[in-house]
Amino acid sequence: MPAVRPTSHPRLRERLLAAAAVLALLAGTATLGPGEAMAQTLDFRQQVRPPQPKPAPVGDPQMLVQATEIQYDYTNERVVAVGNVQIYYKGATLEADRVVYDQKTKHLQAEGNVRLTEPDGRVTYGQLIDLTDDYRDGFIDSLRIETADDTRFAAARGQRSAGNYTVFESGVYTACQACKDNPQKPPLWQVKAARIIHDQSEKMVYFEDAKIEFFGVPLAYMPYFAAPDPTVKRKSGFLMPVASTSTAYGYGLETPYYFALAPNYDLTLSPRVTTKQGLLMQGEWRHRLEDGYYIVRGAGIFQADKDYFERTPTDATPGFRDFRGSIETTGRFNLSPRWTWGFDGILVTDETFLQDYKIRTLQRRNPTEFFSNLSEGVSQLFLTGRGDRSYFDVRAMHFYGFSEADVQKTLPIVHPVVDYSYIFDQPVLGGELGYNFNFTSLSRQAASFDPISQAAYASQQCTSLTANPSQKTSLDCLLRGIPGIYNRASVDVHWRARWVDSFGQVFTPFASVRGDVSQLQINADPGVANFIDTGDTSLVRAMPTVGLEYRFPFLAVHSWGTQTLEPIAQVIARPNETGIGKLPNEDAQSLVFDDSNLFRVDKFSGWDRSEGGGRANVGLQYTAQVNGAGAVNMLFGQSYHLFGMNSFAVGDTTNTGLDSGLDKRASDYVARLAYTPNRVFSMISRYRFDESDFTLQRLEVEGRLSFDRWNASLMYGNYAAQPELGFLERREGILGAGSVKLDANWVLNGAARYDIQNNKISQTRVGLGYMDDCFLIGVNYITDYQYSGNVSSNHTVMLQIGLRTIGTTSAGSSASTVGALGATQ
Repeated sequence: MPAVRPTSHPRLRERLLAAAAVLALLAGTATLGPGEAMAQTLDFRQQVRPPQPKPAPVGDPQMLVQATEIQYDYTNERVVAVGNVQIYYKGATLEADRVVYDQKTKHLQAEGNVRLTEPDGRVTYGQLIDLTDDYRDGFIDSLRIETADDTRFAAARGQRSAGNYTVFESGVYTACQACKDNPQKPPLWQVKAARIIHDQSEKMVYFEDAKIEFFGVPLAYMPYFAAPDPTVKRKSGFLMPVASTSTAYGYGLETPYYFALAPNYDLTLSPRVTTKQGLLMQGEWRHRLEDGYYIVRGAGIFQADKDYFERTPTDATPGFRDFRGSIETTGRFNLSPRWTWGFDGILVTDETFLQDYKIRTLQRRNPTEFFSNLSEGVSQLFLTGRGDRSYFDVRAMHFYGFSEADVQKTLPIVHPVVDYSYIFDQPVLGGELGYNFNFTSLSRQAASFDPISQAAYASQQCTSLTANPSQKTSLDCLLRGIPGIYNRASVDVHWRARWVDSFGQVFTPFASVRGDVSQLQINADPGVANFIDTGDTSLVRAMPTVGLEYRFPFLAVHSWGTQTLEPIAQVIARPNETGIGKLPNEDAQSLVFDDSNLFRVDKFSGWDRSEGGGRANVGLQYTAQVNGAGAVNMLFGQSYHLFGMNSFAVGDTTNTGLDSGLDKRASDYVARLAYTPNRVFSMISRYRFDESDFTLQRLEVEGRLSFDRWNASLMYGNYAAQPELGFLERREGILGAGSVKLDANWVLNGAARYDIQNNKISQTRVGLGYMDDCFLIGVNYITDYQYSGNVSSNHTVMLQIGLRTIGTTSAGSSASTVGALGATQ
């Protein structure tokens, strides 16, 4: 294959190029006969090009030329290559029907089905392209460019200069593919501009006198705007604006500006101009380090109309202040493949700032959600490590309530909580030996009480505003959190083995011993002495446990499937629980007795309570696998208190265990029914029945459906009143959600939560969205009904539009119904 090395001597280089063209002619005519060359008249994308020569070595740029026919004009110093012309230079390829090289002006003029492929994958099409011999500058007629990431430019005429700038006259830009059935049909969206300037060195695209069209219909006009070119991952400049409206601040327009300061850190400033409250300033700093990252985000506003947040001259919301703001931070860092440390921090001027101004907080649980809907903020510092058979976690935490009902002094500061667990890799006495360790240290400035009677709800006698200790008793209140300092260290060493005999009977003996050491300094706030001893207290307690679990599965195989019937029995022996009511209950307040914890040795959820006394747990489990019809699983069981003191019948400061179904000698019955016919549908239901008259105490039914374009879930809950825990009435509700893919691009979804007992809808959501390879649009309407705080209902509309490579914008509307709370629960 002929090749020519460019040289700095002008006349010598011209002669060498001419010689290269002659050699290319010889190579081409040796491959194709004259008749074959004349027959190549099809569109260049359908032509059979000669095989490409091997590229020149890196650092040794050569221009390689091949063609079907060559003509050399010595008088005018021009070389003309005709027929399947291909020129390779510095990784770029120029293909055309005819190429004329003028040695005087050093221009290459390519004519007919011209295609210029550059090293980065960018392809330029045209009928006439006039280029310098190094491909830097040129003019292009009937221009069309396709980039490697499927973006497209087109123009009646284009000009390229300095190897970096391409100017499109009467240009069109889109990131959508052409319609396969009708390529002449306008794409879903395109930008038409009088001039489009692409600066390849700056990696920016500038649009002048531009219109954005959807399906060929102009919908937006902008005299000028700029965007990074599709190859850019991060670039300084304005981001797409965000429009919103709210009764609190009126109409708002947020125009973020992004500073790409370095490859590993950046800054985004997002001023939001509002019609009622003035300028809300927001900023976010992100920094990625070698072993992790951290983010700092802040927001603040000097309110122009703080009186909006005043209900009456004597009743102001937390937002009744001149300046409101927040600052947040988060960080995650790897010390090694097994160890990670990090932090989260949040500081706000008042409880409702994030909700009132719809601030997108770092602590949102769903990273894609637009509005904040958090009940509390958490500041923490933690260290976590994981081994093959061990786990370690230590963290210090501070909580900040985001509701008007929250009293900051009643929220705990954890300093710190430590958890460590380890399982020995060698068997001990034929079983598995391990241990768990927990250390908890926390403090609280003021006691936290909850009402449990209708009179206490109405009179608010359990709030921090009531200083009369006689009104805060166990008949009307619960002591949720103690004022003062609480320290506890606990260790649990456990052993478990599993033996199967020749008949298939499964025996699982287990044993454990647990010890707790506690130190308390409880402040004598009003009413606290009615629940727990105040002052300095120390307590040591221990709980040894031995037990045996027995299972005997009976298996039957049939032509239609298999059945398994498995009786289960568990016997546990241990002494009485000590220190009930003498220790606060901070981490074991949640107790739901159902099928999931029927055979748990200790049914309390945390370390502050330790189940004591003798107990037997029995149940019968049935499983059927039916050929072609799925699987059915059922469980029915009960727990019996055998001897000693029943831990669930003795209330602590939070009454945990009472009204649980375990607070009697024979517990309530628990049951489970699950059916999975196929991968499309699944259903599970859980039940709790009163042991004396089989009255339904608790019911949860959840079904999921997923097939073809449909997804749906429905959950029904029915819970009996638990007056000793503060639930004075039966609770019953339905939560449903579903989505359907209307076609390849459109999705419709919705969800609703309905309180049957109180005949109230607590939340609704409806959304419709479209998404394809170049465009997305979605609209969501969300209604939240809150029965605490100053907002009883909140209606939000969010519209999101995204154009690939151009940007994504969101618009949100929020309207709230504000009113004082009644004294009902």
